[in-house]
Amino acid sequence: MKKLYKYSIGLVGLILMFGSVSAQEGEVLPEESKFKDPKTKIWFNTYGNIRISKRLFWDAQTHFRFEETEDTPFIGQIGQIYNRHAIGYIYSKKVNFSLGGVLRVNFNTDEDSDDRPVVPEFRIWHQYQFAQPVYSAMFYHRIRIEHRWTKGFADDSEYIFRNRWRYMFRAKVPLNNHKLEPKTLYVSPEAELIMQSGKAVVASPMEDLRLTTTLGYILTPRLTVAGGLMYSQGQTLENGGIFKQSWTMRFHLYFSPDIRRVKNKLPAIHFDD
Repeated sequence: MKKLYKYSIGLVGLILMFGSVSAQEGEVLPEESKFKDPKTKIWFNTYGNIRISKRLFWDAQTHFRFEETEDTPFIGQIGQIYNRHAIGYIYSKKVNFSLGGVLRVNFNTDEDSDDRPVVPEFRIWHQYQFAQPVYSAMFYHRIRIEHRWTKGFADDSEYIFRNRWRYMFRAKVPLNNHKLEPKTLYVSPEAELIMQSGKAVVASPMEDLRLTTTLGYILTPRLTVAGGLMYSQGQTLENGGIFKQSWTMRFHLYFSPDIRRVKNKLPAIHFDD
């Protein structure tokens, strides 16, 4: 396990080094970094980890993401709908891997735009997640790599290809119990760095830095609800000297049904969003 954690830390270092090299080749940047006014958003997310065999599970995720309008913060209008699915492999109780695809539907949230109202986005993704118990808490390291095809809403817009390199560190700390078990309230601080690369990425390798605090409640061994607030910022693709930022309320439903026969079931494992 120590080698796996060292590998994840080394990968993040390579991503940061790559980002610094890419930025040097970019377009003309402003004399000082500029931040756009923050947007407000709200996300409703479901995460299903469905056990289908001794080592395999189906990772089924659906996200509904809303963005502010001029008159309505947070729940303004629909911005994206995610369908992210994968087949996962359980290496051990603390290590699992996933491989799958994403169909994201992007909605044009520019109220003054005459461009297309909806465009699809496609991704292939693979993920490597490691869990580590520390006293009564659980720590998670997640490496997720995405290969994505995106395009704008303009009629003449064409698909561009980019890679996303994501590392997330998250903790789950029980507040009213000594274990993460049913009827337990927990707090979950989280930090995720998302880098990007590709021909279209010149001076803007840092797509997003997300800082989140979530409060969750474990209802049953197979059902958990949670909600929290996330601040994020990142370089715009058009100009690496201009940063976008947002405040996002996030609400989650985690469910993990087991469709195997009773005699084939294993003890619970440590994997999550």
